[in-house]
Amino acid sequence: MIPLIEAELRKKDWISEEDMPDIVVLAQSAPGILAVNMAIYAGYKLRGIKGAIAATIGAVLPSFVIILLIAMVFTNFKDNPIVVKIFRGIRPVAVGLILIPAINMAKKGCKQWWTWLIMLASLLAVAFLKVSPIYIIIVCIVIPVCIYIINRNAKEAQGQK
Repeated sequence: MIPLIEAELRKKDWISEEDMPDIVVLAQSAPGILAVNMAIYAGYKLRGIKGAIAATIGAVLPSFVIILLIAMVFTNFKDNPIVVKIFRGIRPVAVGLILIPAINMAKKGCKQWWTWLIMLASLLAVAFLKVSPIYIIIVCIVIPVCIYIINRNAKEAQGQK
């Protein structure tokens, strides 16, 4: 979804390339579906509250109707061996569709070596150590705040000498 949404928002010149990583992080941080959160942001940016409401309806309604229709039809075919094999084949495609935007975001967001290190450590912690992403987010907020406070106190201490 991310590359499709980004392409559409950029094509219509609703956001800049520099805004996209921030929008994705903000949309992922908020509760709810990423596409809906991004639509809310774009709608609000363009037309305020009315735009956010219209964008939300536009993002949710088509998917809701399609999923409802699929669910009504799928119940008759869910045990069909061909359908089961089709879904097994779709899984690797879904992984690839998630991996490509993640790599693109890493290229845009990781400008220094230490940001790459944080990204890789976070990936390994979530993937292999089963650490909850919320703990990683909290650590990535707390550590810079602590560093800032320590540096500020050190500068104040030097200023008093």
